[in-house]
Amino acid sequence: MQQHSTRTPASTSRAVRLESFGGPEVLDLHEVPAQRAGTGQIRVRVTAAGLNPMDWFMTSDAETAARFGLSLPAGFGTDYAGVVDQIGDGATGFTTGDRVYGGALSRAVADFVIVAAAGTIAEGGDAHHTPDGIDDRTAATLAIAGCAAAAALAVVDPGPGDTVLIGGAAGGVGVFAVQLARLAGARVIGTGSATSSDFLRSLGAEPVAYGDGLADRVRGLAPGGVTAAIDLHGTETAQAARELGVADARITTIAAQIDGITPANGANAAPGALEEIARLVATNELRVPIAAHFPVEQIRAAVELQAGRHVHSKVVIDLQGISGARRFPGPGAGATDSAGFVWR
Repeated sequence: MQQHSTRTPASTSRAVRLESFGGPEVLDLHEVPAQRAGTGQIRVRVTAAGLNPMDWFMTSDAETAARFGLSLPAGFGTDYAGVVDQIGDGATGFTTGDRVYGGALSRAVADFVIVAAAGTIAEGGDAHHTPDGIDDRTAATLAIAGCAAAAALAVVDPGPGDTVLIGGAAGGVGVFAVQLARLAGARVIGTGSATSSDFLRSLGAEPVAYGDGLADRVRGLAPGGVTAAIDLHGTETAQAARELGVADARITTIAAQIDGITPANGANAAPGALEEIARLVATNELRVPIAAHFPVEQIRAAVELQAGRHVHSKVVIDLQGISGARRFPGPGAGATDSAGFVWR
């Protein structure tokens, strides 16, 4: 049933904006007019926004931004979680007060975000109901990384009897990919730095150091062979998998293109994949460690940490009224990953 808000609508919103493209130094918090939900749209009062490598990658320069349809002034961040604050005419499936999560391309780090009730992350933004048992910080990490991991798993289709090599396994997409592969019954070997070993073991992966000689180290761990591989960082893991005799059909990448290998695009994740990941998180079958969370006023420090590629799992921005917030211990330093979304 459609329900319109009766409270006095907010007239302004804090939002992280860029007046020029570049690194964390160009990010500033501004007060901007708060938009109202239009036809087919809902407005969400954002409580938390999760950071992804794609956020700072696609705003790093004008040429890259143009590939994603971005122009100045631009917003920042894509993953969000919050509460439905306002419902526009014709928008169905939500009521005011519903807890939701989703993605709004390069505009999520703001007090309010407008998304289409039946849209996609790239086209109008999207929203999903947040299951009971998931706090807002965790919900704000699901959309981009969860879809990318689901798409990668769909390409290689792991199952019992498989040994899967995952490159960049300690990063934001890696924590999902490792656990999803383990839930499918596969053995997982994950690449990372020396300091990420304990973290990878906690996810169910057997750690192996990345770098020169990767294929030989993997042979030592899995003399029976590797049957599938997911490269979440570049091409090193995919090339090692080929050296180990893995068929191209069972190798995928999200941050690079290699002739003969099918790349995984999170924007093409199967319908319902994200909701299934949320269900697994809500039932404690899949966990999403939060490496760090920052108030929105510290957006530059948060992005510097995330962009440094030495943080495990997810970094989250707190905006207002976190619902059911839980504090996770920081797991230390390790490899991170790309986001796995390509929109043209």
